Amino acid sequence: MEKSDVFKLCDVVRQTAYEIHVFLGLGHVEKVYENALAHRLRKKGIEVFQQHQSKVFDEDGELLGLFYADLFVDNQLIVEIKAVNHVLEEHVAQILGYLCSSNIDHGLLVNFGSQKFQIQKFISPKVKK
Repeated sequence: MEKSDVFKLCDVVRQTAYEIHVFLGLGHVEKVYENALAHRLRKKGIEVFQQHQSKVFDEDGELLGLFYADLFVDNQLIVEIKAVNHVLEEHVAQILGYLCSSNIDHGLLVNFGSQKFQIQKFISPKVKK
């Protein structure tokens, strides 16, 4: 998919994640949902990297550390997966931090652990409106 199709890509990920939520139900660890989503997206011909490593730099270029995004989809979308009862502020802060640190503009936070399917779209705070 082209960069301009990131919103279509989000729709595909959203629908695929929902189908996994219906099929698997509740009670699995995050890794099961991560593997399921990566597998199904790859079957659709979408490039997916699991536990994708990204570097975090200080303003002067000093390497501060690393983070590992659950999924990096089509070189333009970070997907963070949770299997919790409720999405917390820390989960939102995590994906926003990943977006800022990686220079990736778009992210999805998917929670498979709630009775009601939960997915939120985020745009990096660095993106000018």
